[in-house]
Amino acid sequence: MDKRIITLTVLGAIILAIFAEPALAGPGGKIASAAFETFWGRVILGVLTIVFLPLIAYVLLREKLSEIRARKDLRFMAAYSANFEWLKIQERAKDCFFRVHSGWDNEDLSSVTNWMTDWYWQNQQMVHLDKWKKEGLKNICDVNKITNIKPILFVHRNQGKEHEDSMIVILIEANMQDYLQNRNTGEIVEGSKKYKEVETVWSFTMENGEWKVSDIEEGSMSLAYAKLIKELPKIETTVISEIRA
Repeated sequence: MDKRIITLTVLGAIILAIFAEPALAGPGGKIASAAFETFWGRVILGVLTIVFLPLIAYVLLREKLSEIRARKDLRFMAAYSANFEWLKIQERAKDCFFRVHSGWDNEDLSSVTNWMTDWYWQNQQMVHLDKWKKEGLKNICDVNKITNIKPILFVHRNQGKEHEDSMIVILIEANMQDYLQNRNTGEIVEGSKKYKEVETVWSFTMENGEWKVSDIEEGSMSLAYAKLIKELPKIETTVISEIRA
């Protein structure tokens, strides 16, 4: 079974590499591809969906199992700190999502330092936003609404102090516009002006009692994170204090 999955994954990657546009913008440095917006693009997408249906089902199953584990462990830890209540985390994640996109669209992440780790916002500012300014490019990124949000991995840690450096990985799907354009001519370099469903994986790290964005990756990374649940210790063994909230 594993060999078949690997084979399907490799074939899928090759086909997508041929037909998909490179991802270059958006928070995390990725842009929603416009490769499947044309008639033939949609035809190809339909064929790929049928061909890789077993793989798609496998990914969805692994994501569901990892979501169940993450929610279970969060419920356990919520008894020790309100910071682990899923509804509270979800509210924080949505707030971060909109604020980071706003800062990204304004080309200034210094305005959202309270929602991102220091290293990550500075890295994204230098590696992407400042670089594009020099190249005469601008990323237009507008979020219409978040359509789905779910946890796919939760790791409880006690780095230096209780709960510090804990991590939660969340899969977020949003209806949004995301494209890269030339500042002077307005020509679209990557993506399109069409609003589409975009899936991204957001990692949050606990810093001084607050969840902060520490990484943003493409939705295709969800399976890699979902597989990590096999390596997690039992949540009960990570608790260092019997004091409950």
